[in-house]
Amino acid sequence: MTSITPLSTINDLFRRVSAAANPRAVLWQNEFGQWQPLSSDQIYQRVRSVAEAFLGWGAQKGDRIALIAENRWEWAVTDFAALAMGAVDVPIYPTLTGEQEAALIADAGCRIAVVSTRQQYDKLNAVRSQTQLERIVMMDSAEPEGAIAFSSLIAGADARGSQHDPVFDALVRAVEPKDLATLIYTSGTTGEPKGVALTHGNIAANQNIAPQDFNFDATDACISFLPLSHITARALDYVMYHCGAQVAYCSKFDKLPEAMREIRPTVFVGVPRVFEKIRQEVERRAAQSPVKKRMLAWAVKVGARHGDTVYDGRRPSSLQWKLADKLVYSQVKQAFGGRVKVFVPGGAPLGIDTARWFASVGIALWEGYGLTETSPVIALNTPLHHRMGAAGMPMSNLDLKLAEDGELLVRGPSIFAGYWHKPEANAECFDEEGYFRTGDIGHLDADGFLFITDRKKELLKTSGGKLVAPQPIESKLAISQLVAQAAVVGDKHKFVSVLIAPNFVALEDWARRHGIEAKSRTELVADSRVIALYGEIVRGVNGSLANFETLKRFRVVAEEWTIDSGELTPSMKLKRRVITARYAAAISEIYADEATSHGE
Repeated sequence: MTSITPLSTINDLFRRVSAAANPRAVLWQNEFGQWQPLSSDQIYQRVRSVAEAFLGWGAQKGDRIALIAENRWEWAVTDFAALAMGAVDVPIYPTLTGEQEAALIADAGCRIAVVSTRQQYDKLNAVRSQTQLERIVMMDSAEPEGAIAFSSLIAGADARGSQHDPVFDALVRAVEPKDLATLIYTSGTTGEPKGVALTHGNIAANQNIAPQDFNFDATDACISFLPLSHITARALDYVMYHCGAQVAYCSKFDKLPEAMREIRPTVFVGVPRVFEKIRQEVERRAAQSPVKKRMLAWAVKVGARHGDTVYDGRRPSSLQWKLADKLVYSQVKQAFGGRVKVFVPGGAPLGIDTARWFASVGIALWEGYGLTETSPVIALNTPLHHRMGAAGMPMSNLDLKLAEDGELLVRGPSIFAGYWHKPEANAECFDEEGYFRTGDIGHLDADGFLFITDRKKELLKTSGGKLVAPQPIESKLAISQLVAQAAVVGDKHKFVSVLIAPNFVALEDWARRHGIEAKSRTELVADSRVIALYGEIVRGVNGSLANFETLKRFRVVAEEWTIDSGELTPSMKLKRRVITARYAAAISEIYADEATSHGE
């Protein structure tokens, strides 16, 4: 990566893609599930056609264009097209309701929206009167009345071959680093969404530094499956385009295992929950056979002795390790396609236990950390510089400092200038020296590695004045194959407790094997044997916690927490306010006798 000319704008990236002469720059799946290529020339011509359509409708530099779609090649073409003409794209999670989408579109002042499916079109069209929208473009071929077919925008584009248009190219070059590129609305874990305004220069500055130690090239490939409305996924795609690697778009999460087998990516970036679920599935399958269970336990024990070697990116020479690799580790790697050389968890803190387990099965997870407001990477573990448990080494173009309460503050070219039309929020999120308040509690070790312990606003404070960081405790609980998610509660109470949402696939399997019959999930989680089972899990986690952190009580809930049901953000983080409101009665019951109970 260090030999590649630095970017000053995202349009520089588009120009590089256009000039790459790559016949398979992008892969996408047709309606029959077959992977189809898009060449560099096709990308250029389709981007040009879409940008010219926007211009023909009166769109101008600085105008906002909404983009509501799953991961697909049309997303990238629309993104590049808006940026090419100097417009500002506004990516919106397709999982939001129509009312939520309308609020964001109205706040951004979008007059054009590009959506993926008929379902997305109908949802947005129903609330169109609440927005300033004049045109809605639909990517899918079906054409409801009032929608503009994406196919009509790119008609004849491919026939132009490699011919470039000097007028369009001049437009692309005219965009400057200071120009606004995108408004990304935060998912609102602790409050109302705010539009993060990132310039071309912000994103380019991060792209120039973050991937330097990885040496990605045209032999690499990644699967784009994390929501592109999230800056982490979008930044990864940009990195891949930047170095000439292949990007394969996977529009549905349930298609990911198949895509892994077929694409066999070399780079895999996922939120920690993806890695936790893969570990749980490996352990669940092993538990179905006493022989497999013993073999996995043996292999993990062998691997644990060589975890540091694996984490350093080296292959252990031990004969036992090589045998375990052949019998067990290789099977885990096959879940990722068998060819991944770089695994990066991001979007939320990775628990140290998860990092150690994966190192014990031959996989090094090099954690990264950043925020939407920081374009996104602040720190990253790399093949050259890494430390397990750390968020990584800070980017060389950033200045970091810690406030008295441990909050991390950052300043540099990749840090946004502020939220869209939110002067009060902007005044609060920067200090007098221009450092951005991340809201994360962290520290730097003697070697300069950054460690993040928790979100400042999510720290729980017991009535005894003890501060408890919930995320590390929740990560420990989530290691169990029987736990899907956990939410620590207890702010302003004498002690902390936890709500546990089970992994019902694993729990129902366990119940069958133990002769437990339940007519409903409510009945299942109320069974005394199930409660005792989760009690053991909580007890095991408590053994690694300080006394004031220990979970004195717990409740197993009868629901799965999902993005669609509202408890999780699209990046799989807990929406704590939603959870505490939804389970207010259960929490009240936990603390009903608090005055007479023994706690911190």
